[in-house]
Amino acid sequence: MSGRGKLVVVTSNRHKFEELEKMADPRGVSLEFANLTKIEVQSSSIQEISRVGAVLAFSQLSKPLIVEDAGLFIESLRGFPGPYSSYVLRTLGIEGVLDLMRDRANRRAFFQSVVTYVDEERVVSFTGKVEGEIALSPKGGGGFGFDPIFIPKGSKLTFAEMDLLAKNLLSHRAIAFNRFLDFYLSTFP
Repeated sequence: MSGRGKLVVVTSNRHKFEELEKMADPRGVSLEFANLTKIEVQSSSIQEISRVGAVLAFSQLSKPLIVEDAGLFIESLRGFPGPYSSYVLRTLGIEGVLDLMRDRANRRAFFQSVVTYVDEERVVSFTGKVEGEIALSPKGGGGFGFDPIFIPKGSKLTFAEMDLLAKNLLSHRAIAFNRFLDFYLSTFP
């Protein structure tokens, strides 16, 4: 049975860790950064990618941990880049995605995040989703990934134009992670 020690976050993305840490600290949960080389399965399901990654990481570390995976799904591109978002960001970049969106009237998109927790007894996933649209050009210097071109529904700002506190009130990652924290704090009071 696991207790409430430091919770390992397996990611190579320091920005992602910092976002999670900003949400965990006020709720009394201490996180530990683990830049573990993780095997990422190729799948069209973000949930499967997150779950398999978490189980494999647990087999290496034998500590309670979480893995978060996310994707940007653009309606007029039939869900592209979806689970391949980090690869597309590295290869095409933000400008490449904007080139694909050129002359498209439908700019609706959503970000989806899956946080998977693993310990000796359980594997549990939590999902968050935020609807929005793709901006005409990149805006803002904050955030990371596709944040400069994603405008969440109800906002005029991209995620990259928001400070971390504002982004953490709206983001897909915040929704999924807060659902996880609710579970974690009720399981390990």
